Amino acid sequence: MQEKKKILVVDDDIDMLEQVAITLTAEGYQVIQAQGQKEGEEALLTTIPDLAVLDLMMEHMDSGFVLCHHVKRLYPETPVILLTAVKSTTGMDFNPQSSDAASWVKADVVLDKPVRPEQLKQEVRRLLKA
Repeated sequence: MQEKKKILVVDDDIDMLEQVAITLTAEGYQVIQAQGQKEGEEALLTTIPDLAVLDLMMEHMDSGFVLCHHVKRLYPETPVILLTAVKSTTGMDFNPQSSDAASWVKADVVLDKPVRPEQLKQEVRRLLKA
């Protein structure tokens, strides 16, 4: 029997954390939840995720970036999806695909919040090649 893929989900908003966890659990993934950057960093010490879904702005404005760098440093092959409410919060369009941002944004995919469950599932399947 094949082991379930492990997905680390980190968000400081408990409702969003639960929503993403429910969506991914229903798809058959093992979900490890962490509420905030600190818990996310602790989870990375005990779990090697097959994929990580991280909120961008948590305790600090750059928490998601910092955590993303930790994931990629520890587990370079682990894909990362970054969820952000920057556009809806600030009105600014955050484009991580621009040449400037591409050099320091380590996420494989950046999705705007609120993320549609189908969109999230599609990106997870694509990144895990499932």
